[in-house]
Amino acid sequence: MQPIAQVEGRFTEIDGRYAIVVGRFNHHVVDSLVEGAVDALVRHGVSEENIDLIHVPGAWELPLAVKRALTFLEPDAVIALGAVIRGGTPHFEHIAGQCNSAMNTLQLEFDTPIANGVLTVNTIEQAIERSGTKAGNKGAEAAMAAMEMVSLLRQLGGMRIGGDA
Repeated sequence: MQPIAQVEGRFTEIDGRYAIVVGRFNHHVVDSLVEGAVDALVRHGVSEENIDLIHVPGAWELPLAVKRALTFLEPDAVIALGAVIRGGTPHFEHIAGQCNSAMNTLQLEFDTPIANGVLTVNTIEQAIERSGTKAGNKGAEAAMAAMEMVSLLRQLGGMRIGGDA
């Protein structure tokens, strides 16, 4: 019996071009997410010269800028960062849902990982907790996911699973 094929991303073979696309709305929270993402990339050996930082007004505008980055910059991965905080209207659900859906569609269309670091929270306190305090830094976590996916996809690129190589 053959051993089970196991493939997982490693934090090696992660060097490449990364685009960080950032919604400025709620910048007091989002700025910390950006710092966490850049720090995680650089700590793992990604050169600052290979990081493109693109700012858009808010989460609604993220998918279009991500699409342009994928088309013209051809990054190995995109890290989308932003913060959508629930208010008193259904606006939150529309923005968060459409942003997430569009990001998923784009990563499948372009066959490029898009790490979702867009906070969708009920309160400003929850956003602050997730941007570098009690709940960690979701920007850094998104960068880690992006690097892991770059490594994984590179391994899968020439690999045949479930048959003769």
